[in-house]
Amino acid sequence: METRQQGRALMTALCLFIGIVLIVQLWLLSAAVDALLSDDRAVLVPAALASLALLAVNAGLLAYGIAFDRRLRREPRG
Repeated sequence: METRQQGRALMTALCLFIGIVLIVQLWLLSAAVDALLSDDRAVLVPAALASLALLAVNAGLLAYGIAFDRRLRREPRG
């Protein structure tokens, strides 16, 4: 498989995974707001920590995708 085709497949997979993680973060946000409105404060700290962990995962995936794209753009076509 050509490197550019591999790059396209990798970036597609990264975008899908980032989208899934983002949806989970939005679900955590809605659960935290629901817990806050129902005065159940025990849920807020674990939800915030899980959301921060997912933020770190998304940031790492984004950094990897950007680094891979830069490396791919430096390679000569041919």
